[in-house]
Amino acid sequence: MIELGANLAKLVERCEESGRLTGPALARRAVRLLDLTCLDEKKGEAEIAALCQSGQTKLGPVAGICVLPHFVSFAREALDKISSAIRVVSVVNFPDGCDDIAHAGEEAARAIGNGAEEIDLLFPYQRYQAGERGEALAMVIGCRAMCGPDVTLKVILETGCFADASQLAAAARDVIAEGADFLKTSTGRAAKGATLSAAAVLLNVIHETGARTGLKVSGGIREAAAVARYLALADAIMWRDWVSPATFRVGASDLLADLLSLA
Repeated sequence: MIELGANLAKLVERCEESGRLTGPALARRAVRLLDLTCLDEKKGEAEIAALCQSGQTKLGPVAGICVLPHFVSFAREALDKISSAIRVVSVVNFPDGCDDIAHAGEEAARAIGNGAEEIDLLFPYQRYQAGERGEALAMVIGCRAMCGPDVTLKVILETGCFADASQLAAAARDVIAEGADFLKTSTGRAAKGATLSAAAVLLNVIHETGARTGLKVSGGIREAAAVARYLALADAIMWRDWVSPATFRVGASDLLADLLSLA
């Protein structure tokens, strides 16, 4: 459990109790922030095609479709027939977060070459926590170079594996300094996924640094009520109009139906 300072802890407690948005207003605001996700190695093209199709909703398109690298080209072709507004997202250095910088760069380059517009890079957090910060950050630097100015780089910190808020904040500051466009909470594969406490730490760093960096919350977010709490938190730490697909995403595989049921 990440321990927060008194002010952030009180803010998180208020957001835990209830988000401000409910019903259709929540659905309209949240659907456009979704990165619909399928990272199950057992799924095939039929499931990816269905995921892409579901991204064009009665409330408009979601932000992105997040798939494994070998499905990028297929997803791009499918989305070209559905909506050019939906971005193709892929994961790199996933799911183990190893420290092979060259391999991560090659994965990113292939995904981008096949049509990925956003890369979600799993940060080698274990190496960072062991004190090898420069080595860990070298992967971010390498992938940033591969992404260039046109491809969005989200860095997955795996926040559930940090017990210390100060170390998580330090990691957030460091990856922002190396060019991350988004901080992302989790893979969904660790024992603990996204939490309001971890999101509060990351949002607070973004606010304090004045960075033009977004936040993606993911890992165990399955209900509309949870999204309302994260939105309330972002509104409170940043400002009400800060949240947009360019600054805030929700990664989920089982959330869309619950949101649409509110519309």
